[in-house]
Amino acid sequence: MTRVLYDLCGIDEGLRFSPFCWRVRYALAHKGLEAETQPWYFTDKQALAFAEHDKVPVLVDGDAVVTDSYEILRYLDRAYPEAPLLGEGLAEARGRFFKHYAERSLAPAMMRTIIMDLFNAIHPDDRAYFRETREKRFGRTLEEFHSPAKGLAQLDAALEPLRGRLTEADFLDGDAPAGVDYLVFGNFMWARCVSTADLVSNADPVHAWLERMLDLYGGLGRKALRITDIEGAYR
Repeated sequence: MTRVLYDLCGIDEGLRFSPFCWRVRYALAHKGLEAETQPWYFTDKQALAFAEHDKVPVLVDGDAVVTDSYEILRYLDRAYPEAPLLGEGLAEARGRFFKHYAERSLAPAMMRTIIMDLFNAIHPDDRAYFRETREKRFGRTLEEFHSPAKGLAQLDAALEPLRGRLTEADFLDGDAPAGVDYLVFGNFMWARCVSTADLVSNADPVHAWLERMLDLYGGLGRKALRITDIEGAYR
């Protein structure tokens, strides 16, 4: 049985930057599960028609087709209960909180900081779609939305809960990483792959956690292709 993960790519097929797909890639590694990654582009909606969905990640696991990164983590816990990601009951509710925290507090601050780097990392065929959809969402042009100083200030404030937790434990989930770590770390992989922006200072406890996360699973995150690895792509 071939397990397939549909994964967003950029100007190079190996540039995989979706924060949601990174959640799933780490979750699969946590479970010790292999998956073939299928590159996908923003405008290739037809490729996901079988899933009745228009965004990645999409995981195909035998007869199961699962969409949405959080639901994929929940599916993996049901289908492969060893090495839980989220758990059940109160533990799963805690995971859902961190999902919203990552998406509503961290992602907007990062987006404001790196959006023009992100735009340049997107495949040229996808840029018109990205500009149109994001400018409609933001109510302004990408250039007007882009404000690294404001984004970094916003991010610094948003990181306070993480700093508190990471002075107590090596990982958000305790002595070892699990689903909460992957839900949050996906956003940092998104920024790392498309930008050289320094989001966190070296003295920050969040930085030490990021280094630990990059080294997990044989350096899964550290070995990932970055925009700076693509000749002539970064400017």
